Amino acid sequence: MVLGWREPTAAVRPLGRDHGGMSWELLDLITSDPAVLHGQAVVRGTRVPVTVVLDCLADGMSEEALRKEYPTLSQGVVHAALAHAAALARDEIGPLDPTQG
Repeated sequence: MVLGWREPTAAVRPLGRDHGGMSWELLDLITSDPAVLHGQAVVRGTRVPVTVVLDCLADGMSEEALRKEYPTLSQGVVHAALAHAAALARDEIGPLDPTQG
């Protein structure tokens, strides 16, 4: 599914730096809600934390195996989780604010 470009959500909180060419569409697939897993960053529309996606990838799981294990994950989620982690590592975005949905 191709998403139309949108302004970053309030939950993403960009810090005004270049985001390395990654699209905001990817980052918009990650969200936080205080009612879902105590506000952890999750894949939008699921209860799958970004940390689970990253841990599975770090353990060598393929995207195909990950999506089989977690069928609620859509194609492209791996790239979204990696983009989120990369942006956090570069301090380009602040942690998600679960009150901003």
